[in-house]
Amino acid sequence: WAQDQTPRVDRRQANQRYRIRQGWVQGDLTRREAARLMAAQQFIRRGECLAKADGRVNRVERIRLQRMQHRVNRQIYRERHDQQSRLY
Repeated sequence: WAQDQTPRVDRRQANQRYRIRQGWVQGDLTRREAARLMAAQQFIRRGECLAKADGRVNRVERIRLQRMQHRVNRQIYRERHDQQSRLY
């Protein structure tokens, strides 16, 4: 099935969502940072759905998804480690 063709992408998406939530809970992310990162996750999800639309995720599409995830991964790290924090 098409939805089974990207288990690595799906695992990484889940991991990144978890990191964003943890950043929010721990106060490392502001409301705006968390919202922006979650929007980026949604953008990747839409890209994944488009890649699966024809029933097959080819090499170019897979690389594109991985690059998008890598970019968001770096953003998560940067936002969680900057000196901004959420006020409780």
